[in-house]
Amino acid sequence: MYTTNTEINNQLSIWLIVMFWIISFMIIVGGLTRLTDSGLSITEWELFSGFFPPLNQNDWIVYFNLYKQIPEFKLQNYNMTLSEFKVIFWWEWAHRFLGRLIGLGYLIPLIYFSFKIKITKLFNLYFIFFLICFQGFIGWYMVSSGLVDSVDVSHFRLSLHLFLAFLILSLIYWNYLKINISRKITNKLNVFIPLFFLILVFLQISIGAFVSGMDAGKIYNSWPLMGDTYFPNDNNIINLFEFAALSDPSLVQFIHRNLAYLIGIFYIIIFYKIYRNKMYDLYKSINYLGIFIILQIILGIFTVLYGAQIYVASMHQISSIFLVSSSIYFFYLNTKFN
Repeated sequence: MYTTNTEINNQLSIWLIVMFWIISFMIIVGGLTRLTDSGLSITEWELFSGFFPPLNQNDWIVYFNLYKQIPEFKLQNYNMTLSEFKVIFWWEWAHRFLGRLIGLGYLIPLIYFSFKIKITKLFNLYFIFFLICFQGFIGWYMVSSGLVDSVDVSHFRLSLHLFLAFLILSLIYWNYLKINISRKITNKLNVFIPLFFLILVFLQISIGAFVSGMDAGKIYNSWPLMGDTYFPNDNNIINLFEFAALSDPSLVQFIHRNLAYLIGIFYIIIFYKIYRNKMYDLYKSINYLGIFIILQIILGIFTVLYGAQIYVASMHQISSIFLVSSSIYFFYLNTKFN
């Protein structure tokens, strides 16, 4: 915990939990931006000038004409009207506006706390600010991949963008837990068990971004089989062991499904170990974790069955925020380091 007075700790706590929820909302809006194919509607970075949206008809025409120059319009949306363009524009603009809001909402309080607490004790919070700035760059790096030779952004860059978002969210939540939650637990798991579980969850989120980026959720809309077989019949198992598998929609969906099963099985093993050894202090955290795993799997199944329909797919992503948070909480209780 921070060695500060109670008032400063309370202020830090409020700031961190507010940032946690704003970033959670940002992840949700980012997911909807992807699901509505809105991410390429603003074709320039506009770090400062894009703070305000178009204010008149001429501004809208300028943005629309810029959009008409990229492959997504020329090859896919060539019949789009200005009114239709405004819909996808607002999603991307809201996503970028939230990014700017997060940057300011983090930096200004951080400067304030720098006068209240020794800089050395704020190193991890400054590191988070660095990640937030870096995330803005990665966001543009992702968008730029869809402006020249493709109608979509690179799913690898999309995955990196989402991974960083969850990393930032997790570090903020970790610092919140340090202030508010005691780790005076007598019987803990080996720290590598919850750590490995957390790594699996982050890996699953990254693969989920591949699924989203390639619209892989819109194929093989059946469960538990993929069509008529467990393994997609448009592929060979040997292809799973090639790097190209990460760019193959059917194989990516197969990996995403089976990684979910692996996470579920590993959870059951951890759950059994905790209850067998009567680790009472971990009961609540492992139960919460189980609830969100079940919810995430159920929503994942419905996402597949409904062909990544926007509302179900968005709920699937929202539940991932709770899954990651409960995984961080479980990991936190089983560690000693800050």
